[in-house]
Amino acid sequence: MPSINNDNLNSIKTQKFIYLTTVGRKTGKLYTKELWFAIGDGKIYLSHEGDYTDWMKNIAKNAKVQVRIGSVNFEANGKILGKTDTEPRELGMKSLYAKYYGPTSKEVIDDWFELSTVVELTRLS
Repeated sequence: MPSINNDNLNSIKTQKFIYLTTVGRKTGKLYTKELWFAIGDGKIYLSHEGDYTDWMKNIAKNAKVQVRIGSVNFEANGKILGKTDTEPRELGMKSLYAKYYGPTSKEVIDDWFELSTVVELTRLS
């Protein structure tokens, strides 16, 4: 399967789902989850409303993940963005909202993601 580069990163941004594989923080087993995603400034953004899920807890313990989007596979580092990660968090929220619902105001986006955690994936070279 093809490896990731800037050209195919742009070509996969219209795919609906990402398949994210994390390493279980307790078991060490690989777990794959289907999620919505968006791309902004060459990074991939994910989010979840509410408590941390297992995939998020796994990233918190081991940031290295495997990614499949369409036929493209690559490894990435995941980072859970806190409220102090203002710029990347805002970019992630805006990218996610725009991809699935269309453009809107900052106020709507802030309200939509008020209870959400945003995760940023950076591909490894």
